[in-house]
Amino acid sequence: MDDEVLAGETALVGVVEARVGKGGLDAVAVDGKRLRRGYERGRAFMPPLMVSVWDAETRLSLATRHAPGSDEVAATLAALKALVLKGCIVTADALHCHPRMAAEVRATGAHYALKLKGNHAPLFTSVQAAFAKADAEGKLDFYEESDSGHDRRERRRASVIARPADAPVFPDLSAVGRIEVERQANDKFAKSVHYVVLSKRLTPKRMLEVTRMHWSVENQLHRTLDVVFYEDDARTRKNFAPQNLAVLRRIALDILRSHPDNRSVGRKMKFAAWNKSFFFELFTHLQ
Repeated sequence: MDDEVLAGETALVGVVEARVGKGGLDAVAVDGKRLRRGYERGRAFMPPLMVSVWDAETRLSLATRHAPGSDEVAATLAALKALVLKGCIVTADALHCHPRMAAEVRATGAHYALKLKGNHAPLFTSVQAAFAKADAEGKLDFYEESDSGHDRRERRRASVIARPADAPVFPDLSAVGRIEVERQANDKFAKSVHYVVLSKRLTPKRMLEVTRMHWSVENQLHRTLDVVFYEDDARTRKNFAPQNLAVLRRIALDILRSHPDNRSVGRKMKFAAWNKSFFFELFTHLQ
């Protein structure tokens, strides 16, 4: 990372290491986010990309890093090297389902639950065939849940099997999971199937919980940054300002979330602007 951004990232990782030592981590999500209006003039197709490592349990950022050249994979691997995640389960989308990512996660002492798609064709084909065989034998254990709301009903069925015997080499691959989803919204009905590679065999219920918790990085981090901090509208673009401000926003969000006041993040920000005592009190929660 560029020197101008390094100081901000180091501060954020320092906050995290204090929290890691307390053993409060479980599911950790990795995902990238574009700073949509932070592009250089004439390069609207290349806005900066920030990679976040997110604690889905406490809803706090663990680290964030700029991805030069939009290389999300390299930025993610570099961010993981700065963290101690022993005992956690790291989740990521199919972009990160590759041996380098799996090896780096295991090097941190964590386990992985990575979404598997056709971009990793040999492993994907092997997993599909293994589940088809398990279905044919009729002895596949599963966990099923359903929910409804907003004129939508969804049913999810999760199952886990051991690593297929013919699976290609993949670091510490222990098991694979499958999630079958049936969704009905108004008069539309859709079915989809998702696969997950696991370094630790989980129960079907736990596997489903972990993979669904991954999306909190979108709902609780990225959406809040856009709705409360207006990150997508930020037009700062000179030198390293977009990346530095992105790091500061995530630190600010961590501080606001850590304060025990039951106001929303947006209301805490407004109250801090009106009340100097509350403003200074927030900084006591910067661990």
